[in-house]
Amino acid sequence: MKKVELFTDGACKGNPGPGGWGALLRMGPHEKELSGGEPDTTNNRMEMTAAIMGLRALIEPCEVDLYTDSKYLVDGITKWVHGWKKRGWVNASKKPVRNAELWHDLIELTAHHRVRWHWVKGHSGHEENERVDRLASDAAERIARQA
Repeated sequence: MKKVELFTDGACKGNPGPGGWGALLRMGPHEKELSGGEPDTTNNRMEMTAAIMGLRALIEPCEVDLYTDSKYLVDGITKWVHGWKKRGWVNASKKPVRNAELWHDLIELTAHHRVRWHWVKGHSGHEENERVDRLASDAAERIARQA
């Protein structure tokens, strides 16, 4: 399997509000930047979308080290999702899981790859995290200007 590093971030101008996501894929010396946004979304949805779009860009099964500053994303996919599945997609408060369709997308995508999830502290000088933060923020600003 090819080894890939994936760095992701999401941003929102208001929460909810116009949002953007950014992803950086790296395989050896090769890099690809991706970004996009939505006019009415949340920061958590953009964090998840960044990971989804980055994984979707892979054309064959890979070993992926995915780096994000979102505890929601890391804890959701590595811890909480197991309980949600068992409880029929309701959370511990007996309410429907938010963003369930995105969690389903992530589950499906991660089944095709070996993904290791890494949390990094945001806005702490982590070079790639700062880079995808800029991609996400720029996308959110573009979307906000179009509204």
